[in-house]
This record gives sequence, C-alpha cells and structure tokens, in this order.
Amino acid sequence: MKSAIIFGSTGLVGNHLLNLLLKDNYYSKITLFTRSDIEIKDSRIEIIYIDFNNLNLCEKQIMGDDLYFCIGTTKKITSDINEYRKVEYNIPTKIAEIAKKNNINSFTYVSSLGSNYLSKNIYLKNKGEAEEVMKSLSFPNLSIIRPSFLLGPRKEFRLGEIIGKHIFKYLSFLFFGPLKKFRAIDVNTVAKSMILITQNNSDKIYYDSDELQEIYNQ
Repeated sequence: MKSAIIFGSTGLVGNHLLNLLLKDNYYSKITLFTRSDIEIKDSRIEIIYIDFNNLNLCEKQIMGDDLYFCIGTTKKITSDINEYRKVEYNIPTKIAEIAKKNNINSFTYVSSLGSNYLSKNIYLKNKGEAEEVMKSLSFPNLSIIRPSFLLGPRKEFRLGEIIGKHIFKYLSFLFFGPLKKFRAIDVNTVAKSMILITQNNSDKIYYDSDELQEIYNQ
C-alpha cells in the first residue's frame, strides 16, 4: 500500500482532497502537515504540526510516495509582501526540494490558471516561478494543477469572490473552444482530478481547468 502527504489539508482544495482520500483505501497512511488543530478519527492519519519558518526541523518526516501541495493565500489575507512571497514561493519550493531529496515519487502542486514567471501580476508570477523550480527538480511524476475560478464553500468571507462566483457560474456557457479553461470549476472536481492524475501516473505536467473537468467526467 502507498502513503500520501498533504500540505494545506485545512484549505479549500486540500480539505476536499483529504475527504476524498479518506473514502477509499488506496493509501494505507496519510500524513498531514499543518499549523492548525485537526480532529480526525482515522487510523491511517498522522498529523504533524509544523513551523513553516523552520521547515528543516521536519525534513526527515516528509517521507512517502505521493505529496499533494495545496497551500495558498491572497494579498487580502497576507498583505505583507514578504510574507506573501514566503507563502506563495518560498514554502512550496522548499517543500519540493525536501521531497526530491527524500525520493518522493510524485509531487502534485495546486497552482493557478495563467501562472507565468514572466507575469507582471505578483500572484501569477510567484506561482509561475515556483513551477519553474519544481520542474527543475525532475520528479519522476510532477503534476501542476491550474484551476480557474474555484466554486466551493470558503471559511472566510470574500465579497469579491462571492460576486465573481455568481458571474463565472452563470456565464460559463459563454466560454467554449480555447476559452473553456476559463470556466469556473467546482473544488470537488479539482480534488478528484488531482487524485486520478496522481494515482494513474500521468506523464503530463500541466492541467488547466478544462482538462481537469474532462478527467473528472471520465
């Protein structure tokens, strides 16, 4: 049996991912690295509380077959530019480097549609730069997930996202052909597709929203 690692299991994508993994027996062990308190009664779960300012302290514990990285933030939540850079670039790249050093076979990273290291948008630039580092590490299996607008319940109130959710949800029919990747996508679809991509050892690297939807529908 295989083992999985999740960073970001209390977030929107990570929490859906965890719930799906708990519904089957593909993984005999699921390790959650988190700063938040988690209460889960499942013998397969191991919870490791982590200090993201001292990732080297848990280096020997980041061991397993498949690692899912689902941590992310927004400029509204993390307004300090240095802290923002740390969450969106420093932490994911450091975890990826440790994972490679520890011979983790599969690394699945939740990025964003439009991510590009040359972008002038700070959010897309950070995501794109992190992707470049992960590609340079040459994992046996690397999957970069690029969802568009995510539909799903969030813990924090975001007025802009509530408005955007309705716009994207009801106008998605306008996006067809090359524009299909811009359609809003349900978070459960993203999480389920991530699992299918990882467990099937797909040889692709990048997955936009339209591809995730197709994988989910198969």
